[in-house]
Amino acid sequence: MSEVMDREKQAEAVQTVSETAAPPAAEAAQQAPTEKASLLKKWKGLPRKKRRKIVRRFIILLILIAAGLGIRHFLAGRSSEGETEVLTDIVQYSSITSTVEGSGLTKAKDSETITIATTGTVSEVFVNEGDTVEPGTPLFVIDSDAARNAVDKARQDVLGFEKTLATLQKDISGLNLSAGYPGKLMETVDLNPGDTISKNQKVAVLADDTRLRLTQYYSYAYEGMIKTGQSMDVSIPALMSSIPGTVEAVHMVSRITPEGTKLFSADILVDNEGALSAEMAASATTVTADGETIYPYEPGKLEYYRTGDLLSTVNGTVISSSLVDFLQVTAGQVLVRIDGEDSEAEIFSAQQSLDEARKTLETAEKNLANCNAVASISGKIIGLTMKPGDEIAANTTVVTISDTSSLIVNATVDERNVGSVQAGTMVELNQWDTQAMGIVESVSLSSTINNGVATYPMIISVDNAEETLQVNGYINYRLTASENDNCLVLPLQSVRTVSTEEGETLTVVYVKGDRPENVVENIMADETIPEGYWPVAVEIGISDNYNVEIKSGVEEGTEVFTQIQTANPWGY
Repeated sequence: MSEVMDREKQAEAVQTVSETAAPPAAEAAQQAPTEKASLLKKWKGLPRKKRRKIVRRFIILLILIAAGLGIRHFLAGRSSEGETEVLTDIVQYSSITSTVEGSGLTKAKDSETITIATTGTVSEVFVNEGDTVEPGTPLFVIDSDAARNAVDKARQDVLGFEKTLATLQKDISGLNLSAGYPGKLMETVDLNPGDTISKNQKVAVLADDTRLRLTQYYSYAYEGMIKTGQSMDVSIPALMSSIPGTVEAVHMVSRITPEGTKLFSADILVDNEGALSAEMAASATTVTADGETIYPYEPGKLEYYRTGDLLSTVNGTVISSSLVDFLQVTAGQVLVRIDGEDSEAEIFSAQQSLDEARKTLETAEKNLANCNAVASISGKIIGLTMKPGDEIAANTTVVTISDTSSLIVNATVDERNVGSVQAGTMVELNQWDTQAMGIVESVSLSSTINNGVATYPMIISVDNAEETLQVNGYINYRLTASENDNCLVLPLQSVRTVSTEEGETLTVVYVKGDRPENVVENIMADETIPEGYWPVAVEIGISDNYNVEIKSGVEEGTEVFTQIQTANPWGY
């Protein structure tokens, strides 16, 4: 109020001065040029220092006036603080493209790294850093006794484990302990289910009585008259009969009788139809071509054709046993069944040891071959720094060959976009403004989670025949995940994810106008929505950095709420 009164008084004073002091218009027109010239003369007559002082004061006055106007503008702005504006947008048809961007590391698609696992001395080097080589190109020679010794030891280990495994596999066949040949059992051991049985434990004697052997001695006077395969007549006094026999072998030994007669021996076999047994007395005779009968020096005794101990070949527990003295058995007949878990574990352990030994041998042979290395692929020599005479420490990488004409990019794609990326997708690549095109080779199904976001490894292949891209360097990628040339769209800010009191999660937009029939009830909103806007559930599709596709829920031309904009408190 006081400010208004002051302004009125100032206006009256100005008016009074103008009325009393202002000359007539004609007179003022005549005086104006004179006064202007007089003022200019006075200004030029002032000292330079004084004129500068007047100019400075004038500038200060202008600054004060500007500051006053700013404060007035600020106060005017403060008076409008709290004013808001409701921003909306219209559902309309447009095109939308969803892209995926990221970065990765370039690597040669095909490369070979040679590492020397043992110590050695460089003898010759045939290539230099940066050379291009082809498969079979000699690279270098390293003399390494350690590499040769490692191969020899690994080979011995493999042979040893192979023998051990073969023995165990043969032994485990004894889980079903059976007769190796026909005959009858003697000296059997009483075994019951649950009894422990040990490897090499004797459980019976098996005698082959299907045939019996008779050893006879004859005078050297009959040398050459008894031959292998010759038929003999074997007399068995206990049976008061004779049975045919066959000479199995003739041994020209030198047995001297008390009478001074020199004797040789012959083994005669007779078939046993069941009436013969060992220890029976018998004599074998034959008739010469001249009708002379050849008699042995003395009778002999029948013996079993063969006998052997029946041994367990495994450690285990008896499941069942049919061992009985004098039991007649056939070849392959199972006599004892054994649970051999321990033996199976031994075989498993031996097989693992053999597998490891073979891997060790393979590694040792590869290392020895690397001491006389040749290139296995086409490419460039990278990282070769050795020269003849250098001592190479164990496990030293000495050279890498990389085929830089074809690269792969190891990159990742996040969980939001991984479903849109698949093998065969074209990719735009950019490495320090060098452009290239690639193609997605594979996308892993295994993710890595960092800061709550899951990312999936992706491999991009790219042709680098002109070698414009740097190997082992970072590169940016961009690919089109999906696109739609004619769809309803809205700004991302217009779409909200909300929860209802029933716990349901929905995607909604707030439409302007009368209450729609498909309005969503009981929304637990965490923001203030202006009156006259109603939540409607929508189905969204692809999105870019600004817009999102609306598949259903609203129609073209619908006005929807975007956000509330508050006026700037400074008034500009």
